[in-house]
Amino acid sequence: MSETIQPSAELKALDRLVGTWSVTGGAEGTVRYEWMPGGFFLFQHVELTQFGERISGLEVIGNLRPFGEPVGEDVVSRFYDSTGNTLDYVYELTGDTLTIWAGAKGSPAYYEGRFDAAGTTVTGAWVYPGGGGYNSTMTRV
Repeated sequence: MSETIQPSAELKALDRLVGTWSVTGGAEGTVRYEWMPGGFFLFQHVELTQFGERISGLEVIGNLRPFGEPVGEDVVSRFYDSTGNTLDYVYELTGDTLTIWAGAKGSPAYYEGRFDAAGTTVTGAWVYPGGGGYNSTMTRV
């Protein structure tokens, strides 16, 4: 008898991101989140300008489930951009705080932002090793 798999609670918590957001700060433009049918993967469509360069891309967010293996604990993603780059992240939403780790969970490069009470603005910053990074605000459109 096969086991019925459901999307993880940690992934479902990211439903707060669904919709279109205007991004300001170190990167400017629009991102849009939508669920893939079935609810196991969240897509992020990216149209941003950062450091004078246009970034278009698609991010696929979900729990890994390699063939024949159990579902992974972390909510991970891979971002594909129009210049051929692929970037991996780990998402974590605890209360109103969204953390996006670049690479592995606990990485020194990460984003940490906080949802406002209405859930219409996320304000935070990307932190990079060596003191780099930038502020970023997403406002629901």
